Amino acid sequence: MPGSRRLSQRISEGDGISIIVCVEDAGAARAAEAQGAEAVALASHIDGIRDATSLPLLWIGAGTPSDADAVRIRPDEEPRLDELESVVDVRDDEELELALERIDPEIFLLNAHDIDNDVDPLDAVLELLPDVPAGKLAIAQVEVGSRDEVLALERAGVDAVLVRSQHVGDLVGDQPLDV
Repeated sequence: MPGSRRLSQRISEGDGISIIVCVEDAGAARAAEAQGAEAVALASHIDGIRDATSLPLLWIGAGTPSDADAVRIRPDEEPRLDELESVVDVRDDEELELALERIDPEIFLLNAHDIDNDVDPLDAVLELLPDVPAGKLAIAQVEVGSRDEVLALERAGVDAVLVRSQHVGDLVGDQPLDV
């Protein structure tokens, strides 16, 4: 399905939640697209990625983005001034507030990694969600193990969820999510 490579446009289209898949090779990107993913995330350079998928590419790795349409940044980093969309990675309400003051991004990555061990990661993401201003997009980066958890994020108002490639089929179910 050819279309825009703007991440914000892809994840805001339709009524459902979008799946963004972390991939490690071009084959995984092709498979993710075939299974209903709306975007792919890259942590390292992948030869042939642009030929493998028409989906937007979100750079989540360190260093210079490779073939990306969007890039993850932290709240204390400067946004990219080129054509890349900035996706601001926040882990708590203080980081979210800092991002709003400094950058005022269109897309937030609500990240449940590196939080206290006694806090449920899904709950941590859902606690941040009400602080995301209306009109902004929210991507949850949290381990989800079932389609029910994806649908719970959707009901809460999350626009997309970032998952590992081996989980795509189970999370999307028999048919792609209504996006």
